[in-house]
Amino acid sequence: MPSPEHSGGDWVEELVRFLRTQPGVSAVRIDPTAHKVAVATVGPVDLRDFEARLAETIAAVEAQQAARTGQAALTGYSLRKEGGATVIGRDSCVTAEKLWLWREMEWPEIKAEPQPEDQEWRTLATLAAICGAAGLAGFAAGYLAPGWPLLARVLFLIGLVTGGWDAVIDTWANLRERKIDIHFLMLAVAVGAMFIDAWGEAVLLLFLFSASGAMEEYALDRTQREVSALLKSAPKRATLVRPDGSEEEIAVESLQLGQRVRVRPGEAFAADGTVGKGRSASDESALTGEANPVEKGVGDQVFSGTINLWGVVEFDVARLPAESTLQKIIRLIQTAQKLKAPSERFTDRFGPGYTYAVIGGSFAMFLLWWLGFHLPAFTNEPGVRSAFYRAMTLMVVASPCALVLSIPSAILAAIAWGARHGVLFRGGAAIEKLADVNVVALDKTGTLTTGELAVVGTESFPPGREREILELAYALEAKSQHPIARAIVRHAKAAGARALELEDFQSLTGQGLRGRLDGANLLLGRRELLESGPLAEWARKLPPAAAELSEVWVLGRDLVGRVLLKDQIRAESRGVLAALKAAGIKTVMLTGDRRHTAEAVAKELGLDEVRAGLSPEDKVAAIQSLRSAGGRVAMVGDGVNDAPCLAAADVSVAMGARGSDAALEQAEVILMHDRIENFLAAQRLSRRARAVIRQNLTISLGVVIIMVGATAWGAVPLAIGVAAHEGSTLVVCLNSLRLLFGKNA
Repeated sequence: MPSPEHSGGDWVEELVRFLRTQPGVSAVRIDPTAHKVAVATVGPVDLRDFEARLAETIAAVEAQQAARTGQAALTGYSLRKEGGATVIGRDSCVTAEKLWLWREMEWPEIKAEPQPEDQEWRTLATLAAICGAAGLAGFAAGYLAPGWPLLARVLFLIGLVTGGWDAVIDTWANLRERKIDIHFLMLAVAVGAMFIDAWGEAVLLLFLFSASGAMEEYALDRTQREVSALLKSAPKRATLVRPDGSEEEIAVESLQLGQRVRVRPGEAFAADGTVGKGRSASDESALTGEANPVEKGVGDQVFSGTINLWGVVEFDVARLPAESTLQKIIRLIQTAQKLKAPSERFTDRFGPGYTYAVIGGSFAMFLLWWLGFHLPAFTNEPGVRSAFYRAMTLMVVASPCALVLSIPSAILAAIAWGARHGVLFRGGAAIEKLADVNVVALDKTGTLTTGELAVVGTESFPPGREREILELAYALEAKSQHPIARAIVRHAKAAGARALELEDFQSLTGQGLRGRLDGANLLLGRRELLESGPLAEWARKLPPAAAELSEVWVLGRDLVGRVLLKDQIRAESRGVLAALKAAGIKTVMLTGDRRHTAEAVAKELGLDEVRAGLSPEDKVAAIQSLRSAGGRVAMVGDGVNDAPCLAAADVSVAMGARGSDAALEQAEVILMHDRIENFLAAQRLSRRARAVIRQNLTISLGVVIIMVGATAWGAVPLAIGVAAHEGSTLVVCLNSLRLLFGKNA
C-alpha cells in the first residue's frame, strides 16, 4: 500500500504529515469551509510548540482545498467525515478514542503578501527585456559583423535562455505530472527554429511569449491589489480598556467577545463591535466603496479595518477578529477568484485537448507538405519554406494562449473592480448570469425602503393632546427593543418629550406593552387592542391609517391616541428602478406587507408589478412562476428573511453584507453598505464583462483561424506568425484590463 506522501498530494496527507511530527496529538478535526480546527490529545499536552507547524499545515490545506479530496491511502491512520468536517486520526480502538480530549484551536490567519506576486511580474518583465535586448544585439552583430557569426549566436543564446527561463520551469513541472501545455509548444518551436538556423525568429518567439506572460501576471497582480488593500487595513494591535479604566495594548488575535476597546483618531477599529462611549465618524471605503464618512455614536456598529476619523470612541467587541466582516469579505473575494464561470470551465476543458490537437495537426501537416507536396523536409530553399518550418509556424499560430486567457482575465478584472466599488461577486458564474437577467424581483422592507421606521405624526382622541400621547408612548417604548420602539424613542428624544417613570411594566407577547402611571393603567399596541375591549364599538369608527403608514395605539386613563410611522423609501430606489425600466428589465415587488401598503410604495417608485401578502413559500412560488414565464430572474433581498427566494432565483443579490452572515452565505452578489444603486453598477459591470469576453474570444479565435489558413498556404513567415500570436495575447490582456480601470457605474 503506498504511503501518504506519494498518494497524490492531497491536503488530507498534509494533516497526516502533521500528525507524524506531533506524537502527543492523536487526531485533527478540520473544517476548511467554516475555518474551524481542533486537535485531540490524551491527557495534558503543551500545544505551544506546534503552532507554527499547524499554521503551515493550514496554509497547505487552504492552498489545496479546491482539489478533490478523494480516497487517500492512509497507512496507520483513519479518515472519516463529521458533518462538514474531516477527522484524521491515528488507528486506535474505540476505547482509546473515548479518552481523546478535544481542544478547539484558533484557525491560523493566513496573511497574503502582495510583494512576491508583484515581484513575479517584474521578474518576468526583466527577463523579457533582457531577451529583447540580446535579440536586438544579435541581429545587429549579424548585420555589422558578419565575419563573427559566433558573437551573434552567443547573443541569441542569451536571449533564448532569459526568454525561455519561465517556460522551462513550468514545462518541467507539467512533464513530471505527464501533462503538456502552451509552454511546451513554445519551447518546441524555439528549439526547432534553432535546428534550422532560424535563431533570430526563435528569440523573437520567446521574447514575445515572455513579454505576454509578464503582462498576464501584471493583470493578475492588479486584480489582487484590492484584496491586498483589505489585508493591509486589518489592524495588528488593539488598546484594551480594563474594568478599572486602565489601558493595555494587546495583539488583535487576543481579543475576546464583550471586551471594550479604545480607538483614537486615525486608528483602525480592531474588530466588529458596538460603540459604547464617545462620538466620531469612520472611513468605511475599504469595505464598502462609500467615500463619505459614516457618523458613529453610542449604539452604532463599527467594523474591523475601518478608520476612526476624529473622536476617541470605545466599542464592545461583538465578533472575534477572525470572524469579522473584513475577514469574511477577504475570504469571499479569495473564493470568488477561484470559482470559475461556466464559459471559463469550458475553455479549461477545451485547452488541454486542443494543445494535443495542435501538436498532432502540425505533425500531420509536416508529413503532408513533405510527402504529399514534396516540399523540402528541413532545409529552406530560395523561395520555398521547408515543411518543418511551416509546421512550426502552424504550431505557433494555432496555440491557444489568447483563447485560454480570454475569459479568466476578464472575470478577475470584473471581480476586482466590484470589490473596490462595493459589489462582491461569488465567482465568475454570477457575473455571466447577471448579464442575462431580464426580470428583477425586489423585497420591499430593507431593499426598496431603509427598513427603519420614522414617526411622521401623532393623533389624540379628543384632539389637542398629541404631546401627552407621545410622552405615554415614549414611557412604554423606552423599555422595549422593537424597531417601532426605537423609532418612537428616537423621535420623542428629538422632540424633547418628558421621560415618565412607569410602574409594573409588562410586555404582552404578540399584543403590545402594559404599565401603570400614577395608579392608572396604560396600554400600547395594535388596533386590535381597542377592538377587543370595551371601546370596540367606538374603535371601529376610528379612521384607518393611510396605506403607507403603520400605527401604534396608546390607551390612557382618559385619553386614546396613536403614533403614525412610515418606513422610509430609499432616496436612490426611484432612480434605480427607472434605469432598469429604461434598460428593458421588468421590476417586481415581492413582499409580505398588506396589498394597499405595497401598492402605495410601488406607485411612488414606479414598479411594473406588485405581489403582496406573500409568505416565504409564496415568494418562492412567485420566483418560479416568473422563471416559467421565460424570465431570467435576479432576486434582491436582505439575505436573511428572503433566503428561500434568493435560492430559487437565477441570481441572488443581497443587501447589507456588512452585518449579515446569511447574505455572505446565500447570495451570489452582495451590495455593500445597503446601497441599492450598486445593483445597477453590478448589472452594468456584468454586461461589460460579457462584452469584453466576447471581444476576447473573437480576437483570439479570429487570429487563429486567419493565421492557420494563411500558414496552410505557406504565406506566413515564422516571425509574422509569432508576432500575430503573441500580439493577440497582449491585446486580450489589455482589453480585460479596461474593466479594471473603466467606469462601469
